[in-house]
Amino acid sequence: MCGLTGYAGFTGAPPTGTAGSSLKEMTETLACRGPDATAGWSEGAVGLGHTRLAIVDLEGGRQPLVRERGGRTELVVVFAGEVYNHTGLRRELTDLGCRFRTRSDSEVVLHAVATWGESAPSHLEGMFAYAAWHPVTRRLTLARDRLGIKPLCYALTGDGVVFGSEPKAVLTHPGVETAVDLDGFRELLLRTHPMIKTPGRSPFAGLREVRPGTTVTFTADGVRTRRYWSLAPAEHPDDLPTTVTTTRSLLADSVRAQLRADVPVCVLLSGGLDSSAIAALARTPRHPRQSLHPLHTLSVDVGARAAAAGQDTMARDPDGPFVDLMAAHLGSVHRRVALHAADLAAPELRDEVGRMRDGLTMGDFDTSLLSLFRAVREHFTVTLSGEGADELFGGYRWFSPSKATPDVFPPDVLPPDEFSRDAFPRDVFPWEPVLARADVTRLLDPALVKDLDLTAHRHELYREASAELTHLPGTSAAEAALRLNSHLNLTRFLPCLLDRTDRLSMGIGLEVRVPFLDSRLVEYVFNTPWHLKTFDGREKTLLRAAVADLLPEPVLARRKSPYPLVRDPRYRAILTAQAGRVLAAGGPAVDLLDRRAVRRLLLEADGEDRFPREGLEFVLDLDHWLRTHRPALRL
Repeated sequence: MCGLTGYAGFTGAPPTGTAGSSLKEMTETLACRGPDATAGWSEGAVGLGHTRLAIVDLEGGRQPLVRERGGRTELVVVFAGEVYNHTGLRRELTDLGCRFRTRSDSEVVLHAVATWGESAPSHLEGMFAYAAWHPVTRRLTLARDRLGIKPLCYALTGDGVVFGSEPKAVLTHPGVETAVDLDGFRELLLRTHPMIKTPGRSPFAGLREVRPGTTVTFTADGVRTRRYWSLAPAEHPDDLPTTVTTTRSLLADSVRAQLRADVPVCVLLSGGLDSSAIAALARTPRHPRQSLHPLHTLSVDVGARAAAAGQDTMARDPDGPFVDLMAAHLGSVHRRVALHAADLAAPELRDEVGRMRDGLTMGDFDTSLLSLFRAVREHFTVTLSGEGADELFGGYRWFSPSKATPDVFPPDVLPPDEFSRDAFPRDVFPWEPVLARADVTRLLDPALVKDLDLTAHRHELYREASAELTHLPGTSAAEAALRLNSHLNLTRFLPCLLDRTDRLSMGIGLEVRVPFLDSRLVEYVFNTPWHLKTFDGREKTLLRAAVADLLPEPVLARRKSPYPLVRDPRYRAILTAQAGRVLAAGGPAVDLLDRRAVRRLLLEADGEDRFPREGLEFVLDLDHWLRTHRPALRL
């Protein structure tokens, strides 16, 4: 895992504003992503920078990678991520005449690009982003993995392009202005409230993201975008037993591939179905050498001591008993990371999260996750996570037509078409009704709210997203609605969580791998009919059946439980005091807020409604974001 950045000019000189130190300064912003090595390559109008977190071939995987022919530079590549099928690709490329000097997957990417050009990403299985410069044709290509697990963004300067793993690297370039317009502010808000990410967009004006499954090529003649992968409908010919067996096989293959590393590896364990399945498969592989012996697992405990004293309540179905049961079942070396309200509300921790995320945060969801990652990084460089399973297998409550229970449909019965239409109303992302209670726009200046017109904007985003998915002839309206729900979750909701995980883990040099997002598994389960995914009437039945022999019955039967949420009243009190100070001191955030609404918020009682706390967190995050980035506001 690494960070990459750089620039390319197409008029014979670097992009306007480029200074002699620009590449170094851009690369330094990504030092946290690659604490083991920093290097760069430059020639004329082009510069490529790289920071390395050594995972595979610790001595030989240094970058940037340069391929020469006849004493002339033919190709330069900077790569971030992991290619899990690099061993097989190495054999294939060797047969095609490529010669390797290292065991690294990054060198496989170099030769893959040289051999297959823009189609190279379709040969790679993993999570990755790369930039490839072709000096002979003066062509730069940016590429990103299928699900967008690893980030990559860029900005056009008029005479060139600047790119990086994170916005901070691009915005460091003197030729790229840090500015936010109405569209950018909409994107900033929606990514956390209510978690809608639009592919390709960013909160910053002029800054674009490479879309998942896409390559973007830049030359003096312009920009060309090519989509090499997308979620597409396909026939599912398998019966139920075959579907269960295939799902198990694909998931097991993914876990095996993602256990490979030349550094210590562990598994995050919440005691839920998803993480327990990953941990169990890591412990019981097909070949013993591909397992973790001993298996190390870690979990987070938010306010456990306060709860024991009757001062805190966890979200329903607390993780602790299930974590203990699963750890004992696996015989894992387990560590429980205990976190407390005062620590999670500390301004310095919130500021650190804000700097890592380049956007608004998710409050204690983020501060607790960073604290967990920091504990993991004390002994491990790589960890496996169960992220993506809920979006893929339908674990969230908004996959249920009633939105009130996780029971989707009776066994082997699809819902009537009219019931499906009621369950999944048009022009609304499925999770909006569930998360809308935390509508932070009520805290913004009313004139700004009117200009943003987020309701109409969300409807337009929904129509754009829905239009991306086609359906096979003969698909029922009910099946189409559920397939669309899954598509929206995988392409608009999940990316918010992937960004969160990437920024908070790479912010401390930790690699998080996500076996559920293996593209072959995603394609297979995405196209599995809903009655097979929920054949006994429960959510994620297909996944339960696939790992039934691996888990204790209480864990196997456990329903989706939210990520632990701090309920200690001291947390709310600390936030209230901090928000009060922001309001009193004034500043850029206050200019965008409705002061009376914020004052009412400071007096609002803390109950079951999550808004008071999320509103306080929003005030603090917006203030920090504006002070940190100091963007030119064009609202």
